[in-house]
Amino acid sequence: MAHDHHHQHDHQGRSDRHEAGRHHDHDHDLDWAAMAPLLEAQAELFTPLYRQAMAWLAGEVTAPGLIADVGSGPGVVSCLLADAFPGARVVAVDGAGALLERARDRAARLGVADRFGTLTGELPGVLGELGHPAGLLWASQSLHHLGDQRAALTALAGHLAPGGTLALLEGGLPARFLPRDIGIGRPGLQARLHAAEEDAFAEMRASLPGSVAEAEDWPALLTAAGLKHTGTRSFLLDLPAPVPEEARAYATASLSRVRERFGDGLDAEDRATLDRLLDPEDAASVHRRPDVFVLLAHTVYTAVRPAD
Repeated sequence: MAHDHHHQHDHQGRSDRHEAGRHHDHDHDLDWAAMAPLLEAQAELFTPLYRQAMAWLAGEVTAPGLIADVGSGPGVVSCLLADAFPGARVVAVDGAGALLERARDRAARLGVADRFGTLTGELPGVLGELGHPAGLLWASQSLHHLGDQRAALTALAGHLAPGGTLALLEGGLPARFLPRDIGIGRPGLQARLHAAEEDAFAEMRASLPGSVAEAEDWPALLTAAGLKHTGTRSFLLDLPAPVPEEARAYATASLSRVRERFGDGLDAEDRATLDRLLDPEDAASVHRRPDVFVLLAHTVYTAVRPAD
């Protein structure tokens, strides 16, 4: 993403730039090089979900010549796009040069550097430097970091070749890590944490430069941008207990950020429960309990630029 809202690095576990940043104020002075390994680790954890989405897209999109990953971060998904579309040139587009350096290294490591490029700058304007219209634009949780989403979609549509596809990943279902009743505190903790996160997300959107309130009817917004909505599909990341260490680290890091950001707004019982969940010495903590899982859904919307 060209924009982000993360105020501090997360040294407690794996992190994704969207999850790390979506609930924080605007901040351009981040040490992305330090965050990059965390961002990569979570994108790698999410790879099964992304591969499902790519397989679906490969059936929807015929031989795109140029693919742009709009808000690519360190390029994990960009390289998955290169793998799913072996005939395409892929350009990773992001505002953070340090992350694009990682993307180039990854492409070289995976043997796709000969058809892989990067573009550094603010979205959506920097897409004007692509040089050619794209057969596929992939925008994963980057649009909601732009104040005027309707205008941004119209700008993205303008960079598609006739017949080209915009794949927009927005929404879905937030991650769950724990059963409703975890044996400590009041049941339903994670639902209450999600409610607090939704409020903070609304505040983040309202605070963006040029923010425009918009009903999140993505097919309608894609249509308003001059595109033809062609499909909507959701993809699961389903990592049941017992989880690998990478998944446990992601759950721990996510709950740690919630504690930092919203802890003071929770009632005393929920705060105490969350503190126990984050105490590595506590047998009931997410570090140690056997029932931790990761379950979430991401929704992808596709739309095509009419050929005429």
